[in-house]
Amino acid sequence: MTDAIPLNPGDAGMLPDQGIIAPVAGARARSGWHRLPGLSSAMLLFLFDLAAMIVLAPPAILFGQWARLGIRMPDFLLFPPCALLLFFALGLYRRETMTGLRRALARLPLVALLGSLLGMLLSLVLTLATAWPVADLQSLAGETGLAYMLALLSATAARLAFRLLLRAGALTRTLLVIGAGSRAWDLLFMLGREGTRLSDRIVLLHDPTHGLVDPRLLEDPRFIILTGITPLAAARDYNADQVVVAPDERRGMDLQGLLTCKKAGWPVEQYLTFVEREIRRVDLKRMDLSWLLFTHGFQYNLADRVLKRIFDVLVSGFVLILVSPALLIAALAIRLEGRGPILYRQTRVTRDGAHFQILKFRSMKIDAEAGGAIWARKNDDRITATGRFIRRTRIDELPQLINILRGEMSFVGPRPERPEFV
Repeated sequence: MTDAIPLNPGDAGMLPDQGIIAPVAGARARSGWHRLPGLSSAMLLFLFDLAAMIVLAPPAILFGQWARLGIRMPDFLLFPPCALLLFFALGLYRRETMTGLRRALARLPLVALLGSLLGMLLSLVLTLATAWPVADLQSLAGETGLAYMLALLSATAARLAFRLLLRAGALTRTLLVIGAGSRAWDLLFMLGREGTRLSDRIVLLHDPTHGLVDPRLLEDPRFIILTGITPLAAARDYNADQVVVAPDERRGMDLQGLLTCKKAGWPVEQYLTFVEREIRRVDLKRMDLSWLLFTHGFQYNLADRVLKRIFDVLVSGFVLILVSPALLIAALAIRLEGRGPILYRQTRVTRDGAHFQILKFRSMKIDAEAGGAIWARKNDDRITATGRFIRRTRIDELPQLINILRGEMSFVGPRPERPEFV
């Protein structure tokens, strides 16, 4: 029989509560829950957007032909990729946007409009620079309007379907966490704020050899802490998708039980490796030298370097061409707002301590750091009106594509920081 430590009602708001940590309903919670492959929530939402566009594109094209909007297939096929690119660039796949349906739906009209305008500008650029078929003004306006409606309707449908599946538990992952101490608390806190999945059902399995139970977990009614049961039995009873080993004290831990669980087909991962993969950063507070010694990621062979550089050059060059209209508009807006340089150059630290000048659109006043380097803060009065918009939409970061072309930065890698903050 499963022996569960009883939970007292407590402060349920101690952990982030945005539909992220689902309550455990009992030892038969597996019935009726349908799981999709282990992709991140952002990737799943992107696939929803892509599927919705594929489904709705044929009816949209038929409507355009019926309404005699002058739709031309080569031109119209440029619009959906531009819309998806703007969805990503303007933060529709960020965690805080995915968890707030109203926030996402409020931003959709503007993002869909910008995506449609980007598609129109790309069509004009291709017409001027290549032998791309020339479109008349009426056809181009009809294609842009239809593409806007397609992007808006497909993205809305995708987010409503995603939200329904999220609430139904179809996207919920069950994690069996070994240990219920402060390490387990830190894990749940990070998952609730930064995890790649929006909905996790947490089952905690504790043993006295793991150390003391964190009282914050006992006070939270969303969790049940199991004792007196093997990892394999707990994984079977709660149909766990993965086992995460996170005890405060590892001496005396039931390694044979975990090995049995792994041989039965359950993925077993230690705390630091799981955090690095899920949160995409390393928990420096709990990092130990043995994990650092045996972890991967410190070696790149020549083929890796060449392929990575080819990827950086091709993607940054393509995106620069694609967003060139937005770059021109942002540069013009900064120039019209007042004096000062359009680009802001700032010293950053790259590999082996080398320094380089990172490029951004200037979003602050000229004398913003006259008193020295300080962190940007909320409602910072140093930020200009144009700067607020380009920061919110991430347009100020686009000149960094030039740094990537130069080889000073990469799409995949750590964020270069200022020397003052290293």
